[in-house]
Amino acid sequence: MRQIISITKRELMNYFYSPVAYVFIVVFLLSTVGTTFFLGGFFNSNQASLDSFFLFHPWLYLFLIPAIGMGLWSEEKNTGTIELLFTLPITKMQAVVSKFLAGWIFIGIALFLTFPILLTVGYLGEPDYGVIIASYLGSFLMSGAYLVITCITSALTRNQVISFILSVIICFVLVLLGWGIFTEILNKLIPIWLTDIISSFSFTTHFSSIRKGIIDSRDLVFFLSIIGGGLFINAAVLETK
Repeated sequence: MRQIISITKRELMNYFYSPVAYVFIVVFLLSTVGTTFFLGGFFNSNQASLDSFFLFHPWLYLFLIPAIGMGLWSEEKNTGTIELLFTLPITKMQAVVSKFLAGWIFIGIALFLTFPILLTVGYLGEPDYGVIIASYLGSFLMSGAYLVITCITSALTRNQVISFILSVIICFVLVLLGWGIFTEILNKLIPIWLTDIISSFSFTTHFSSIRKGIIDSRDLVFFLSIIGGGLFINAAVLETK
């Protein structure tokens, strides 16, 4: 555990030594503001709700998180520091968990910095804070699922661009499977029960439930299973490589 904490701290600090981290935070904050107050029609809804804020998170994460995680292992391979990392008295799983936790904490910090939007809603009305807290939890868990997929693609290749493209494609498919328009098309082509099974593998399906303030254990298990399984796959890929 001590090794994991130590490497996580080092990796987290490396984010803030790079200007990319600050660019990510600024872009993320501007994107959430733009999608909430302009695309989401926040003021037109006349409701003290952050539904329009969380509605676009699956689509924002689709590009922003792969941009953050694409170099987690690809950069280590290019610089040759991956060999140095594995000479330390740690296992591959400990290294994988440490890098993932550092990235996930960094994303959590960016998510926390959106609190002015929460203050704005609280000032304008009386929002349901229970629903908002549940939505933040769901968004954080979903971001971890995006990140672990990016970790796997980053471990598969030395090229960060290829890692980015692969992770965007995989995550896009997992978002699209539960998207309303897509499921309606599937309902016309295949039985509804089969559509329900397919959509159950979507980030959108499980996040939408949590976004309504319903914290179902099945949704939590889904995201945690993606994260846990992804970490084992990441370690296996590194072992193979």
